[in-house]
Amino acid sequence: MQRRDIINIRDPIHGSIVVSIKELKLIDQPAFQRLRNIKQLGFADLAFPGGTHTRYSHSLGAMHVATQVFDRLFQPGDLPEDIRLQYRQLVRLAMLFHDIGHAPLSHTTEMLMPKVGALSLTAQEVGPDLDRQATHEDYTLKLLIDSPLTATINQYFSGDGISPRMIAGLIFAELNKGQYKVDGLDYGPILRQIVTSECDADRMDYLQRDSFFCGVSYGKFDAQWLIDNVIPVQQDGAVFLGLQSRAIFSFEDFLLSRYHMFASVYFHHTPVIFEKLLEKYMAEEKNFQLPHDIEAYVALDDVDFWHRLRKSTNPWAKRIVNRKPFYLLDESRQGHNDGVHDDHHTQLCERLSEKNIELIATRSRSVLSKYFGHGKIPIYVCTNAGQLVGLEQYTPLYQRYQSPALIDRIYIAPENREAASVVLNKFVLERYPNGKKG
Repeated sequence: MQRRDIINIRDPIHGSIVVSIKELKLIDQPAFQRLRNIKQLGFADLAFPGGTHTRYSHSLGAMHVATQVFDRLFQPGDLPEDIRLQYRQLVRLAMLFHDIGHAPLSHTTEMLMPKVGALSLTAQEVGPDLDRQATHEDYTLKLLIDSPLTATINQYFSGDGISPRMIAGLIFAELNKGQYKVDGLDYGPILRQIVTSECDADRMDYLQRDSFFCGVSYGKFDAQWLIDNVIPVQQDGAVFLGLQSRAIFSFEDFLLSRYHMFASVYFHHTPVIFEKLLEKYMAEEKNFQLPHDIEAYVALDDVDFWHRLRKSTNPWAKRIVNRKPFYLLDESRQGHNDGVHDDHHTQLCERLSEKNIELIATRSRSVLSKYFGHGKIPIYVCTNAGQLVGLEQYTPLYQRYQSPALIDRIYIAPENREAASVVLNKFVLERYPNGKKG
């Protein structure tokens, strides 16, 4: 007999994603439906034609993965059943909404956001500096706790003891203040780690999804084995995420997958230059700012922004629309542990500028982890002997990749390509007489 309280959504990464009818009421809200028209990877499809998937599908996939992780960590009997089901629902909703505040064309247009104070959020919610520029995280928080979506969450989930602020507390650490305690144990850390951490459901979905749609193999890892080996760890009155040591190779593969995706896909030279062109366009559009009114913000997506670009007479906008970017003249990379600053990039920029050749210089910075060494919630590894060891102490990858890898690029206007090539060839012959680039 067909169940009437759930639906199944077919997904190319995970197969069938189960959604409850109550969750569907939230998914159908304009704030979430908008994500259908926000590309996950911005301009990446200009280099990888298949990479046109959206934050809508990613959010559904991340919710599915988060549920798998939660069910592995907390099985029936591990918690009072009403609490277990409440926490499970909280994790699902937090993962569903974690990207809801993203701006059109993803991160690039955040420079058009107003001051965070304009969103009418308090210092307790977003920090003391209300004059700083807002981020997509601030818009996510606004949508959760002070928008039409807020009322819908309350309407369908208040009876389950779930509030919008409890959902937000799993996305934003500053709001996670002891509201997830059971019998004196704080479950806040592990619940939040499922949503955002070194081993979170967000990455477990987007790495697989991005690699699949872009047609590359870098983002693939043994996700099921990793999920099968997560464990809850009690330490100092709180519960944290842990891993069985037998899964450490899967975790290291997962960690390296993200690094390789940044180096090969997210920092591919084509999307990088289009993002720079967009920045130059936006810098000249002094009168345009993303709206602070949340309903007006929800009405904006990639389609609206592309419409604006197509109507514009701005030369940078025309380059974007007509796919006429600056030409990649030179690319140099510095490894993680070289220990020496390579001035190749700087000197070549100076040579080109001396010849009045217009250029755009970029630096992409690829790091292994944004969590290591920043006071984040710890993840533990349980050894075969039953000992608990901090993840960063157990695997050598963090030390091996402690320094960032840098990709320096120089792009020049196509009309200057011939003159720039003469400068480049002369520069290379002078700097590398033996034919080896540093």
